[in-house]
Amino acid sequence: MGTRTFAIIKPDAVKNGHTGKIYDRILQSDFKILGAKLMRMTKAQAEGFYAVHKERPFYEELTTFMSSGQSMVLALEKENAVAAWRETIGATNPADADVGSIRKDFATSLGENAVHGSDSDENAIIEISFFFSDAELIANR
Repeated sequence: MGTRTFAIIKPDAVKNGHTGKIYDRILQSDFKILGAKLMRMTKAQAEGFYAVHKERPFYEELTTFMSSGQSMVLALEKENAVAAWRETIGATNPADADVGSIRKDFATSLGENAVHGSDSDENAIIEISFFFSDAELIANR
């Protein structure tokens, strides 16, 4: 069993028809998908999820964007899942992302950067539990 991470295919990527392509990249990168939901976050859910950024200047824009359309939330598993997912998605700014990364291929800007990834094992646990109950996670063994 590996470690877990949390991912979101953000509203810009869903709207632009990239959900399936990004989902395929997840599978090609040997992540096990423990849970996946297509949803539209409410403004309150987005504010709760991104509460850690409440004092940051981009908070209002971020929470408005994340509640603007459908997104796909995912719980993923793989050895060193957080680091592996962050490598797969690339730098936050798609202009700085490596060639072949999800953000290089599918993001349109720093603000609309296609995907989210947990930044630590601790945050992955918190983020997964924000959207999934234990009963919703399928252990692929």
